[in-house]
Parts: sequence; C-alpha cells; structure tokens
Amino acid sequence: MQKSIIILLCLCFHLSFSQNLKVPTDTTVSTQHKTIIKGVPINYTAETGMQPVWDKNGTVVASLFYTYYTRNNVKNRAERPLIISFNGGPGSASVWMHMAYTGPRILNVDEEGYPVQPYGFKSNPNSILDVADIVFVNPVNTGYSRMIPNKEGEMPDRSQFFGINEDIAYLSGWINTFVSRKNRWESPKYIIGESYGGTRVMGLSLALQQNQWMYLNGVILVSPADYKTLRVGGPVSSALNLPYYAATAWHHKMLPEALQSKDLLEVLPEVEAYTINSLIPALAKGGFISEKEKLSVSEKMAYYSGISQKAILQHNLDVPNSFFWKELLRDKTGQTIGRLDSRYLGIDKKEAGSSPDYNAELTSWLHSFTPAINHYIKTELKFETDLKYNMFGSVRPWNNDNDNTRDDLRLAMAQNPYLKVLNQSGYYDGATTYFSAKYTLSQIDPSGKMKDRFTFKGYRSGHMMYLRNEDLIQSNEDLRAFIKASSANGKAAKY
Repeated sequence: MQKSIIILLCLCFHLSFSQNLKVPTDTTVSTQHKTIIKGVPINYTAETGMQPVWDKNGTVVASLFYTYYTRNNVKNRAERPLIISFNGGPGSASVWMHMAYTGPRILNVDEEGYPVQPYGFKSNPNSILDVADIVFVNPVNTGYSRMIPNKEGEMPDRSQFFGINEDIAYLSGWINTFVSRKNRWESPKYIIGESYGGTRVMGLSLALQQNQWMYLNGVILVSPADYKTLRVGGPVSSALNLPYYAATAWHHKMLPEALQSKDLLEVLPEVEAYTINSLIPALAKGGFISEKEKLSVSEKMAYYSGISQKAILQHNLDVPNSFFWKELLRDKTGQTIGRLDSRYLGIDKKEAGSSPDYNAELTSWLHSFTPAINHYIKTELKFETDLKYNMFGSVRPWNNDNDNTRDDLRLAMAQNPYLKVLNQSGYYDGATTYFSAKYTLSQIDPSGKMKDRFTFKGYRSGHMMYLRNEDLIQSNEDLRAFIKASSANGKAAKY
C-alpha cells in the first residue's frame, strides 16, 4: 500500500511539472569556436536562434531556425560578404549544405562521401568562412522552424507559406529583418540555393530588390531545379537527360570503347551538341518522325546512354530517368543506380521492373546527416529544444502556380549591373541534371546581352557534389573565385 502511494505521488509530481511542447519564437544562443581553413587559424562566432515571421498585421505566424557564422576580429564588417543559404525540397532543412559544404563543420564521411561510423562531424578545412559570413536558413516546418498558433491556439493558414511565390514573399521579408538586426546592410550579399532552393533564390533575387530594396552581388545555384523543364515532359525536357545518361554510363563503364576510352569531359561536349542539334528536333516530330530517322536517333541514343536500342525504341525515344536507373546495370550486376547521385548502387527485390524500389543515395546520406546535425546543434552550438529536427518537413500541398522565377532572375540582373550568377552541378545527378541547368542558364536572358555574367561549373559527382572530397575542395574554391569576381571593387553600378 505504502509503495503504491509513493508511486502515485511521484506520478503526480511529474505531471504537475510537465508542459506542452512550445516553439521559441525569438531567441539566440551564441558560442565561440576555432578552426583552421586552408592552413590559417580562424576564430569565429556561431549564433543559433529563432527569428519570427510576421503577417501583414504584425502578428507572429511562424518562427525560423537559423545558424549564423561570423569570423571574429574583422576590421570592416561592411566590406565582408554575407552568404544567405537555403536548401530545397521544397520541405528540406538547410542541413545539407550546412553540414557538408560551406560551413565550418562537415560530416564524418569517406573520400567519396559514403557514411562511416561513428557518425559525427569534423572540421571543414575548405569552408568559405575565411572570406564570407554565412547564415543557414530553415523555411517553415524544416529544421526547428514552425508555424506559431495564435492566442486561441489556432494555427495560421498554411497556404501563406507553402508555394513558390508564397515562399519567396515571406522569406524576403525575413531576410530584411535578419540583415537589419545584424547590421549587414552595407555588406555585399549573396544568396545560394540547392535543388528547389535554385528556384527559390531565382525568385528571391527580384523580390529582395523590388519589395525589400536589397540589391545582391550574386546568386549561386547548386544543382538547381527549374520547373520550366523539370518533369514537364515534352521534347526539350526529355532530350536534356541524354548528357546525364552518357556521364553515368561512362562512370559505370557501360559505353562503347570509342567513348569509354576518352575522358568524361571529352565525351560530354559531343553528346551535348547532339542533344541540342539533333535530338530535340527529332523528338519534336513525335509520331510523325520517319522510320529511318527514328532508327538512326535510337541507335545514337543507345551509343551515348549505355542502354539498348530496343529499350529506347520501346519508349518511343522518350526514356524516363526512373527507367534508366533500373535498366543501366540490369544485365551486368542486376543493381540499380541512385537518383540524386548515380554513382550509388542499390539492390531491388526484383531485377524486373521499370523503376528502383528506393533511392540508394538518399538512404546513404541520411545515415550521416541525421545523427550529425542533431548532435552538432546540441553539443557544439548549445541550442536546446525538445522539437524534432525535420530533415524533411510537412509542406504539402505546395502551390506551383505562376512560376516566373526564371524571368525574375533575368529582370533582377537587368536592373542590377552588379548581379552575377554561378551554377554548380554534378554530372551524375539524375534528379536535376547538369545539362538541364546549362539549358536554364541559356534561357534566362534570350537577348544574350548578359551571358558573360553567368558561370557554369561541373563536378564528377552528383546532386550534392561537395560530398566527394575532391569536389568539396574545388567547389569551395569556385565559390571564392565567384565572390572575388562579383565584388564591386569600387566600380559604380552602371552599364
């Protein structure tokens, strides 16, 4: 009886001190750190926090989690670039580039980017923190970012956050607040976005100029998703996949000897030229293409892709990426290849079928990223919360209507002579293929008057090219070069 009373009292004591899970709306935690970047000791401050999103009435409707890195002992902060970093999804946290690319800490992975135990993180000797300050932003429902209920406990309308234009609108306002709070209006500013983040930052470039009066020096697209070509179907969307097929087949040694014996960068220009000059026009003919031309095109596609002419003809020359991931190694090893990085291999229940059972690369990445970011935030950055860190958050349905982001970037560049664009893509990315990115760059400014302000860089890896150590080094160097090239250097913003 006495034992039962004690248990009951303990339970009541616990319940009396329990409380509902709450989202902090406006808070910061600051910590001091040291690292070595390119052989030079760097002291820096890491600030993690939550910054509100307000509606038009000034009511808090959400709060975004961010991590802000600043190098210490900088004499003139006004001259130091600020990089505002987003990932994609939509619905993805900022963890990917934060913990594997530009930040001062990176995953504990091998040279090619595969997970190793114990899971964790290490110093990033290639981080761009030596030349720029960086803030990693998590949109609503990603990371620890959340919508905030009103006094009655009712959640705000989801539709104000989850759409191409809605996302751009509230994030541009959030950036304005952040820049004002951190006194960074004088600094050269850059926005970088990976995957869907490419769409996001293309739109933000104009929204920041027109609605926040904030002018950028650079927009950086990392494996960008352009929904004018991505998964829309049709001759252009389909044909743009062929150079990616060639790159992946080359990597897996599935090309004819005449191609396989060459270096990748000798092969790709040939395939790109064929895609633009021959394949797109052929696919545009649809069912009216002559049998002779259809056979000729299918033979060439087989030559460049590593899959059979028969399979290509069975798809009427329109081969889906998902089929390619299943088909390329079907008769060689029976393995599938990864979607976001086709160097990765998977094992399906059956070799038969038209698409893989799962994404081999993503499951591999989640091995490393999930434990690392949770451990890092709590142990090194000292940000404590019982909220779940959403690697991928609930943002559906997502409104894709009125996507004018490609033209938004063009207009932003036209209005701002300082603004330049860097694209970084992996040759083995089958989700947002490198040649689709090249095509997008070519279509942003049909006049060609600004083509010298676009730079494309390719890497021998996939969607997250920075996971491969050789590409981590080079891609960060390319960022440094871009920042230097897009610096005003005292020149006036005029044509």
